[in-house]
Amino acid sequence: MEPTRWLSYNDLAWTEPIIAPPEDCKEEAALFCQVIKEHSRVDVKTLLHLGCGAGIYDYTFKKHFQVTGVDISEGMLKVASSINPEVNYISGDMRSIKMDDKFDCVAIPDSIFYMKTKEDLHKAVGTAYEHLVPGGMLLITAQIAEQFEENNFVYTGSKDGIEITLFENNHIPLPFGSTYEAVFIYLIRRREELEIFTDIHELGLFEMETWEKTFDEFNFEVKQLQMNHLYDPYIMGEGEYPLVVFVCQKEPA
Repeated sequence: MEPTRWLSYNDLAWTEPIIAPPEDCKEEAALFCQVIKEHSRVDVKTLLHLGCGAGIYDYTFKKHFQVTGVDISEGMLKVASSINPEVNYISGDMRSIKMDDKFDCVAIPDSIFYMKTKEDLHKAVGTAYEHLVPGGMLLITAQIAEQFEENNFVYTGSKDGIEITLFENNHIPLPFGSTYEAVFIYLIRRREELEIFTDIHELGLFEMETWEKTFDEFNFEVKQLQMNHLYDPYIMGEGEYPLVVFVCQKEPA
C-alpha cells in the first residue's frame, strides 16, 4: 500500500496527538535539539524536517529553530498545521522534493524508515544534501539491520471521551531482503462504541554498510550516537529497540 493510502497517516492521522501528545514528546525532541546544537558546525537557525508527520517533534523544534516541515501525507500535514500554525508545512516526497531555500540543518528523526530500497535511501539523503547550506548538518535516526529485533509495542491515550489503544507488531519476513513489516491495530472507543482498524506498513531495514556507503556518496563526515531507550516504555514484555543517530556534516564552501 502506498503512503498516501495508509490509514495511520490519513483517515487516522487525528489519533496521533492523542496517543503521542506533543507535550509528552518534549523530552525526546529536546534530545534531538541538543544533539543539533552540540554537533553542528554552523549556527543552526533554520531547520528542514523531512517526514514531519503530525508535527509532534515540531512542537519543540519551533522553540529553537525556524522550522519547515515536509510530508507526503495530507492527513498528517493537516494535523501538524493545527498544532503548529507558525510552521511552514509543505506537501512533498522526501525522495524528490526540490525547494529554493537552503537550511542550516535537515532532520529526519524517524521517517527515514519508510525508505524501502537503497535507491529510496540514496534519494532521501540526496534531498537533504541539496537543501543544506555549506557546512550544514543532517540528523538521521535509524534502525540498523544487524541490531534490529522483532518487538511488540502498545501506545494509549484518551481525549474528549475518546479512548485509543494502538498495538504495533514488527516482523522480519524470511528470506530477509531490506524490509520489515509493521502491523498496526487500533482500538478506538467513543463512549463505549468500539471500532477496530488494521494498517500494514512495509519499512526499510538496512545494514550499517549500506548507510556508510550512502553517506560516502555525498562526502558527508559522519558521527554515530546511540539512542537506545526512547521506545522502551512502549515495548510489551522483554525487548530492545536500539537506534543510531547519524550526525552528518556537509563539506564547507
